[in-house]
Amino acid sequence: MKASADLLVVGGGTAGLVSARTAAGLGARVLLVERGRTGGDCLWTGCVPSKSLLAAAAAAAGARDATRLGVHAERVRIDFPAVMDHVHSAIDHIEPTDSPASLRRAGVRVETGEFCFTGTASGTVAGRPIRFDQAIIATGSAPLVPKLPGLSGLDYLTSDTLWDLRALPPRMAVLGGGNIGCELGQAFARLGSQVTIIEATGRLLPREDPAASALVEDALARDGARVLTGTGVTGVIPTDAAGSAGGRLVLQDGTTVGFSHLLVAVGRSPRSAHLGLDAAGVECDQRGHVRVDAQLRTTTARIWAAGDITGHPQFTHLAGAHASLAASNAVLGLRRRIDPTVPRVTFTQPEVAAVGVSTAGPPDGVRLRSWSLTEVDRAVTDATTAGFTTIATDAKGRVLGATVVGPRAGEALAELTLAVRHRMRIRDLAGTTHPYPTYADAGWNAAIADVRASLTRPPLSTIVRTASTARRHWVHARARLSSPLGGLNGLPPRKR
Repeated sequence: MKASADLLVVGGGTAGLVSARTAAGLGARVLLVERGRTGGDCLWTGCVPSKSLLAAAAAAAGARDATRLGVHAERVRIDFPAVMDHVHSAIDHIEPTDSPASLRRAGVRVETGEFCFTGTASGTVAGRPIRFDQAIIATGSAPLVPKLPGLSGLDYLTSDTLWDLRALPPRMAVLGGGNIGCELGQAFARLGSQVTIIEATGRLLPREDPAASALVEDALARDGARVLTGTGVTGVIPTDAAGSAGGRLVLQDGTTVGFSHLLVAVGRSPRSAHLGLDAAGVECDQRGHVRVDAQLRTTTARIWAAGDITGHPQFTHLAGAHASLAASNAVLGLRRRIDPTVPRVTFTQPEVAAVGVSTAGPPDGVRLRSWSLTEVDRAVTDATTAGFTTIATDAKGRVLGATVVGPRAGEALAELTLAVRHRMRIRDLAGTTHPYPTYADAGWNAAIADVRASLTRPPLSTIVRTASTARRHWVHARARLSSPLGGLNGLPPRKR
């Protein structure tokens, strides 16, 4: 049977969309298979709805907190159905960009149905056989649900099902203090829910700099959320019969936390089951992530993978970048390798953004330089000084990593990501004129402070002092030579 496509793309989320459009743009015959709706997690249950919810929550918090600027607003009233209408209107606005019609205009053929591999170059879509020359697996991930006693009898929420709510949960327990748990927990606290966040490790955002975690925890407390860290959950006791939303979480110490709604946010698991990967010779790790090499090729030469399915960090921006790389490697026969520089942002207030080498306990030979938002003029004028920027460099001053905490930290991280990727020196940042006043001043001032400090360390300090002394003597000598009263050693004065 003749191949149905030069490139088969399985999955219509970010990685699948970018893969398909990239390959079609390179002249390949592309078939994209999606079992449900195109757009994936980012459009329907991830980035777009969550950031829309965060925007509404930030507006509520800003109104309440405006007294710090001398602005006294009346009592803030939350119209939760209207908030959710805003969330869905944002989805509706963006959806046409990710639609099958948009893909077809880009030259991509789209089919709907469950796909299953039957060999290294064949599969079925809704039972109908197809053949392909090459394929990219981009089926993404789904919320991970832990095996907790009693949880299956509860109508719990995840980041997939949360968006069907039409009434504000009066008491929400959030299981997990990672980026999803912190973002959504803060949003619901600001909108008026009584929120409790439970994190098994010793602090929130355990991957981030401890100073950043502490600032986020402080912010959550100001927003009225309760944070419990260093304690696991051993079970769930539903309040009513099966299918109820309310209940109590049982903690390791035997205490309980009551809730009207439970949000499970403990991570995500790859959607690799039921794809028939064994028939295609595609191997997975113990967690179900498809194994790929540095070029995103799987254990079968003609099959590639991109996005959450691979086990690389689960970010939309990374899924898009990897999808473009995988598609161009597959279609053009290139050998491009993945870029190890991966920025990440947690969109709490304050935001936490990081890239490269960790600023928490960095390796030997790595130097840290920090600058607090209390010394950033824009933060002072906005009265939002909770935050900092820390830059990690090596002995030669090359930027290895950074953590930025504060308003718009993700935007401020962009130039630091560029610096890490291109191994720029911190003096390059210091010597670049930055617009004033902005929150990015924290990184710029940190860079300037590091360069100034380097001038006091040998051998550069000796060179600088020698040059400064020589310059001073030269200026004094020139001044005497130019004096109208005469020059040195009886020389006549300079003519003017």
